[in-house]
Amino acid sequence: MIESFEKLLEESTRVHGHICAGQVIGVRMTMLGLDKIGIVDPRGLDRKKFYVFVEIDRCATDAIQSVAGCTLGKRSMRWVDNGVMAATFVNLETNEAVRITAREESRQFADKYCPEIKDKYKRQLEAYRIMDQDELFLIQRVTVEIPKEDLPGRPLKRIQCEQCGDWVQDCRDVEKDGKPLCRGCAYGKYYTVIN
Repeated sequence: MIESFEKLLEESTRVHGHICAGQVIGVRMTMLGLDKIGIVDPRGLDRKKFYVFVEIDRCATDAIQSVAGCTLGKRSMRWVDNGVMAATFVNLETNEAVRITAREESRQFADKYCPEIKDKYKRQLEAYRIMDQDELFLIQRVTVEIPKEDLPGRPLKRIQCEQCGDWVQDCRDVEKDGKPLCRGCAYGKYYTVIN
């Protein structure tokens, strides 16, 4: 069962290493997203029933992972590098999905909720705890097609790159000039080997 906001924030803060407004946003976003798609026990009975797309590699993503128990390694979370403080929660059984975006204007709304706090970051941190969800988030019902090779479970296919010899899983190989290659050999690597 989903624990209380304060308990989840405490755990998220422990995982992330410090408390910040992104932690508050991430915890609230996850609680809301899971509720909207009918997931009540994300770390227990429902742990294989949902999938989360995160669109930012910042503090809120640690909170989402902490609350939902989803991870890249379990293939229950996928990072989409959009640079947007948003996440999409998908119920794999019902196909219900909701995308939740943190509203930029919530920064100014913090003034209304906690005007007595002079430091703007502390003001936002406290205001985000109590702010009405419609002022904090844009909530959209969406549809999402998740390719079978991205779903949790065993790899659908493993193939060896003919150029470097690396083994490529989950249909991430590329055919180029009739040869199966890893993406690094096909498009260029992000690293340089030093001999």
